[in-house]
Amino acid sequence: MNVCFAPCPVVFDLDGTLIDSAPDIHASVNAVLRLRGVRPLTLDQVRGFIGGGVDLLWRRVIGATALPVEAHRDLVASFMTRYHEATGLTRLYPNAVEALGILADRGYPLGLCTNKPMAPTRAVLEHFGIAGLFGVVIGGDSLPQRKPDPAPLRAAFLALGADPETPRGLYVGDSEFDEECARNAGIPFLLYTRGYRKLPVDRMLHRASFDDFARLPLLVEEAAAVG
Repeated sequence: MNVCFAPCPVVFDLDGTLIDSAPDIHASVNAVLRLRGVRPLTLDQVRGFIGGGVDLLWRRVIGATALPVEAHRDLVASFMTRYHEATGLTRLYPNAVEALGILADRGYPLGLCTNKPMAPTRAVLEHFGIAGLFGVVIGGDSLPQRKPDPAPLRAAFLALGADPETPRGLYVGDSEFDEECARNAGIPFLLYTRGYRKLPVDRMLHRASFDDFARLPLLVEEAAAVG
């Protein structure tokens, strides 16, 4: 029997789950490309590159352009100077904040586990005034491992008071990285279908899926009751 030291923690991904940050990431990528004299990428192209962290983002950008592979480190550094405070084009998904508030009011400990680096993660949480809703925030540079490795997600649940050996809780995300991370950690996964996933919903393992955050509190209640 699973032991739960905190009442069913719920941990969220960020980009493509709570926020649509693709326009800001797109603008930051193209600002770097312009400096290099490279044709800008489309928003859809960049959106398709999001999910595995900044290093993977730029490996994909390099693969889609004429940029040399050996420029990767400098490109990432140039990107990060712009990305740290990039919030102007980012939007919360409809009803996301309301759903977070309902879950918090019902006593669910909330956390965040993202491959986004901590500095831009903190910037966007402060920008939208939601930093205080999360008992723990694990960014892409918080640990040596990144999703889909289960270590960041396990660290989030541990910080929220879950049993470190058999953590009970829920992970809410939008992508293949999130689904694989939840599976690797042995955590039930709730799939938000309006994010950045590339696979069809029926090819992803999930406890439930939803396209409107207004449905999330009920889905959490149902999933928590199942255990």
